[in-house]
Amino acid sequence: MKKYPKIGIRPTIDGRQGGVRESLEEKTMALAKAVANLISSNLKNGDGSPVECVIADSTIGRVPESAACAEKFERENVGSTITVTSCWCYGAETMDMNPHYPKAVWGFNGTERPGAVYLAAVLAGHAQKGLPAFGIYGRDVQDLADNSIPADVAEKLLRFARSAQAVATMRGKSYLSIGSVSMGIAGSIVNPDFFQEYLGMRNESVDSTEIIRRMSEGIYDKEEYAKAMAWTKKHCTKNEGTDFNQPAKTKTREAKDADWEFVVKMTIIMRDLMQGNPKLREMGFKEEALGHNAIAAGFQGQRQWTDFYPNGDFSEALLNTSFDWNGIREAYVVATENDACNGVSMLFGHLLTNRAQIFSDVRTYWSPEAVERVTGKKLTGQAANGIIHLINSGATTLDGTGCQTQNNQPIMKPFWEINEKEVEDCLEATTWYPANRDYFRGGGFSSNFLSKGGMPVTMMRLNLVKGLGPVLQIAEGWTVEIESEIHKLLDERTDRTWPTTWFVPRLNDKSAFKDVYAVMNNWGANHGAISYGHIGADLITMASILRIPICMHNVEEEKIFRPAAWNAFGMDKEGADYRACTTYGPIYK
Repeated sequence: MKKYPKIGIRPTIDGRQGGVRESLEEKTMALAKAVANLISSNLKNGDGSPVECVIADSTIGRVPESAACAEKFERENVGSTITVTSCWCYGAETMDMNPHYPKAVWGFNGTERPGAVYLAAVLAGHAQKGLPAFGIYGRDVQDLADNSIPADVAEKLLRFARSAQAVATMRGKSYLSIGSVSMGIAGSIVNPDFFQEYLGMRNESVDSTEIIRRMSEGIYDKEEYAKAMAWTKKHCTKNEGTDFNQPAKTKTREAKDADWEFVVKMTIIMRDLMQGNPKLREMGFKEEALGHNAIAAGFQGQRQWTDFYPNGDFSEALLNTSFDWNGIREAYVVATENDACNGVSMLFGHLLTNRAQIFSDVRTYWSPEAVERVTGKKLTGQAANGIIHLINSGATTLDGTGCQTQNNQPIMKPFWEINEKEVEDCLEATTWYPANRDYFRGGGFSSNFLSKGGMPVTMMRLNLVKGLGPVLQIAEGWTVEIESEIHKLLDERTDRTWPTTWFVPRLNDKSAFKDVYAVMNNWGANHGAISYGHIGADLITMASILRIPICMHNVEEEKIFRPAAWNAFGMDKEGADYRACTTYGPIYK
């Protein structure tokens, strides 16, 4: 699972020997190397390693060189390509013809040689052949001897590369359902055709009883379990909160201690189900050691499991977090209630940012008037126009506390930037309440914290619409802090044992973003995935590669970057996006 795809760089050239080609060899290859260096210096894979680039062995002027490049890229595990040139080339002979590679073309803007002419010609070829490509053309003319990459070109190269690498990383992986449909939530009615045709992924499924089987038969690493329990007692059970259950439903201390042991084992087993564990092979469990090659998973939980067993809140929260008893590590992607649509949204955010993702109910819109009526106080600052209460039953990543910092500001970091002090702070900010047994009859523990305000975040959601297919919603905004008394009164109207993030979207003149209420009213499902940073532009680029149209967003128009062929589908960008995605269809169909 850690064999990441590479990005192939294709230096194309005018094929005319005897003076023309020879004069361009050095320039063309220099541009290819500059692009490779830009990408590897700025983008990282999920494990923190630089994104690798592979450059064709020679410049590409005719079909045999295109074929040799394609063969090399197949051997080198390339997942997407960028073609670069400073001159005219033979478009149909030098273009990337692999239908599964996301592809971009940078035509150097110089007057000595017509790189822009080739760019226009080859993009027309891509459109004519039904192989959409992103066109990159710098705003300012450069001198032929200038091999630097202008800022506007670099921005598009990195946006494409980041999105294409995410798309290529998903291909061949699995989504693992642990259990099935939760409480009639449509997002947990997992659609295998969507995963196969749009993402290139397969679907794996195990019944929830597999967790019990592994517990009962000891199919987990006992040494790790002992380590995990010691860590949990040090950092979590000491922060166990008040039991708010009525006396008849309050568990004994002995039963609560047993629940802690249960949920820790459950966490280890869920992880092993996703990725496998070589320790199990040493123990004689060869099949269980394999895992399911899952890049994302979902746990049904409610209700059949949680009516009888401790809930999955601890396991989901810890797996979605950038650290556990084994130290600081890459966060997993695990969807509450097996909401695969939200799990995919989380996966998109994780692959684009390498950060842990927040899973939340998009629970309540609080208008300024309603807040004042209930609390007697006014919302102020960024919250003045109203707030959206993001809250879920304790399964939100602990990174979402906002206790990681940069320049004294709250942030959610890639795991390799997190330090031990920040881990301690995230854990200290989290209270583990005995689960609300009106909801979770089997008990368990739910995390509770309040996200710090001031973090730029993007809320997203993938929805499946009959007759239309998948669509993606995007709302960039910020976490906000409100007066503690207001928070307490509003929070306790729902469930005081769950973590809260107060969110305000960036508003504009679009109907879905005219006010905070409109954002809530236009949201397409009960859940949302929240990623650190304003990543809407990257999501739009990525979605266009996957042929998933955007039905709602508040991204500035000048940041939107889609394949050049989208320009042929009309001048209204969102309508053109729908028409193009419908015309081309999913890339793996």
